Amino acid sequence: MLLTRANRAYYADASPIMSDAEFDRLLRELAVLESRHPELADPNSPTKRVGGDPIDGFRQIKHAVPMLSIDNSYDEASVREWYARVSGKKAKGGGSLFGDGDDGGELAIVCDPKIDGVAMSLRYEGGTLVHAVTRGDGTTGDDVTHAARAIRAIPLVLESHGSRQVPVPKVLEVRGEVYMPTASFTRLNDERERDGEELLMNPRNATAGTLKNLDPKVAGSRGLMFSAHGRGEIVVEQSGDALAFAASHSAFLAAVRALGLPQPTSKHTKVCKGVEEVVAAIRDFDKKRHDLDFATDGMVVRVDSYARQQELGLTAKSPRWAIAFKYPAERKTTVLLDVLHQVGKTGKVTPRAVMEPVLIAGTIVKHATLHNYGRIRDAETDAAGQRTDIRIGDTVFVEKAGEIIPQVVGVVLGKRPRNARPIVAPEKCPECGGPVEVEPPEAAETPTLETVRRCVNPECAAQVEEKLIWFAGRKQMDIEGLGEKTVQLIRASGLVPLNSFADIYRLKDHRDRLLELEGLGAKKVDALLKGIEESKARGLARVLGSMGIRHVGDTTGKQLARVFKDLDALLAADVERLMPKALSKQRAVELGYDADPQARPETGLGKDTAPAVHAYLHSKPARRTFDDLRSLGLDLRSKDHRDPATAAAPAHSPFAGKTIVLTGTLANFERADMTEKLEALGAKVSGSVSKKTDLVIAGENAGSKLEKARELGVAVWDEAALMKALESVR
Repeated sequence: MLLTRANRAYYADASPIMSDAEFDRLLRELAVLESRHPELADPNSPTKRVGGDPIDGFRQIKHAVPMLSIDNSYDEASVREWYARVSGKKAKGGGSLFGDGDDGGELAIVCDPKIDGVAMSLRYEGGTLVHAVTRGDGTTGDDVTHAARAIRAIPLVLESHGSRQVPVPKVLEVRGEVYMPTASFTRLNDERERDGEELLMNPRNATAGTLKNLDPKVAGSRGLMFSAHGRGEIVVEQSGDALAFAASHSAFLAAVRALGLPQPTSKHTKVCKGVEEVVAAIRDFDKKRHDLDFATDGMVVRVDSYARQQELGLTAKSPRWAIAFKYPAERKTTVLLDVLHQVGKTGKVTPRAVMEPVLIAGTIVKHATLHNYGRIRDAETDAAGQRTDIRIGDTVFVEKAGEIIPQVVGVVLGKRPRNARPIVAPEKCPECGGPVEVEPPEAAETPTLETVRRCVNPECAAQVEEKLIWFAGRKQMDIEGLGEKTVQLIRASGLVPLNSFADIYRLKDHRDRLLELEGLGAKKVDALLKGIEESKARGLARVLGSMGIRHVGDTTGKQLARVFKDLDALLAADVERLMPKALSKQRAVELGYDADPQARPETGLGKDTAPAVHAYLHSKPARRTFDDLRSLGLDLRSKDHRDPATAAAPAHSPFAGKTIVLTGTLANFERADMTEKLEALGAKVSGSVSKKTDLVIAGENAGSKLEKARELGVAVWDEAALMKALESVR
């Protein structure tokens, strides 16, 4: 198929056979043909890469062959010592795995650039991609096939191509790195900067976040790439011996490249004879790596022969036959000229450095992140051992995190000028002048440095568009037809006001103008208006969880709606009624709550968060918003309210009266949904493990809560035990 060949030519062969515009035109043409002839549809068609429906959650898949981590090296001396061990040659200060029995020849070593991405294993059966799995803990990883199929660089079907004909194995697992090219990463951060969002620190984090998104369209839109660099399970049809496919690492790379798997590092991969060639290859690549279109942080150095690798074997966590050489981050000094205060779509206020231009890692840097105001105030230790701050006029250290994002990492105190000015964090929002909330609050029991400063006005101009998109989302007000592109289209047109939640419900008055917008025909507009009208009946919990109120998401919105029967009851409550579990016994009884904190209703708010929520609910912007929504017909009564006098768990519930903690990832449930289910069955779901905890339910990747449960002797269930218990009460 022409489009499949074009994909391969672009990603694997680096020799495009058509322009991007021509590819997109043919892709649209193929989509039309498939819609007209569904009987000919192919699940591996290039049109399927645009991404299907979002998945509900990740399932875990065990690797057929473990994906081990590689030991790191930070200097040439340790590389030489490693070579001495694997080659059987003695080195100064080091021994050998094979004594003195080496034949005197130099061992073949492959040096391969280490892309700073996310490790992934692609499994092909009969040449067809069946699943893609992240490294995880090395034994088990997350199934991210939904995202991998949307990445054009990953072939869905393997075919031998070129002068070398390579048989496709019955089973072929290819390990590699999914990464975001520098251009794609820069574009993504430019968008975030325009929106006032905190910049992503490096391409690896951006890639990991993309793969973790449940919507495959996100992976398809961000230009992710793949680079093959290793093997997992291989089953060859004829001999059954994996070495029949490739006897060495260099031969394996050539074979999978012939099958269509890309290796953008191939021209920098070098087979070396002896340690001197290895060291020379490491030095040579350091001169070239800053000009590449992907982030690298080192070179992987490994024994080429698979037979020799097998002899060398493994340690408990790493192969003996490989080591990763890491390059140090480049650091320069420059002068801090000013600090800008930016407001993101979530209300976060972040400081951004304006500096004298400096050349770092091949690019001129004028701006850098200062992270947060807490780090500005406590950035360096002076000669007397006291912590000090960064000031405007200071000479500062700047380096690129992950070789991409510039960040200020310290100050040269000896060069501080007399007129250096302290950086003053804004007390009000720089955009709207609204109140700013600081985390952690100054009244916290354990004072720590500020990590976040945030505008808490959800109608702040800097946040409006993102808030509108969130408000209309599936898990929020679920307004069919009012997605991100539609919100942006309406706001960009200037024909229809869309600057508040209330404006959504006024769109019905502007139907004629909506019809003037490109892409919004009568059918779409009518469907949109119908979706808006239907959302009016969602109830109090959905409204609260949709407004972007700090500390109030969908879960807390539901918890508040269980306690308060309508908006008026919520607004009538003083701040103490919003945090029943944090009250003293005496005060709780005075307010009509149970003396036992575990028997009090859960609102999702505590002594640190309830005051902020209460302040917002009684602010002028909030009152105006609620009044507008009420006047426009929204139902602000609770659909979740529970009368404590009548609420009761089903008979024979194994969860009734138990305090339960959920930890880790559940394969079959969202944690919020499971919390709601358990509470309906009479349980009290807590966020922390204590001696009063009756049961901990541990999903995959459970952490400190599971460890504490074991220390305290608390009963622990896995998801299978949970599902069995749930079945008993159906």
